[in-house]
Amino acid sequence: MTELARHLAAHTNALVVTIRRRLAEMRHDERGSFTIEQALWGVAAIGFVAVVVAAINYYLGTQVAKIR
Repeated sequence: MTELARHLAAHTNALVVTIRRRLAEMRHDERGSFTIEQALWGVAAIGFVAVVVAAINYYLGTQVAKIR
């Protein structure tokens, strides 16, 4: 696993743990917390995909630059 992949995995894990902890604290008080949880998971998934796409684009850009 590359250093970039380890770094992304660590940040993603930290984000998930933090979101779960905060939602667990809010869940007993707010009736809409289930919807908020789904929205946060969606945002997290979109963010993760964006980071992966950016990493792939950077890698491919460097490889193309080496070819030229």
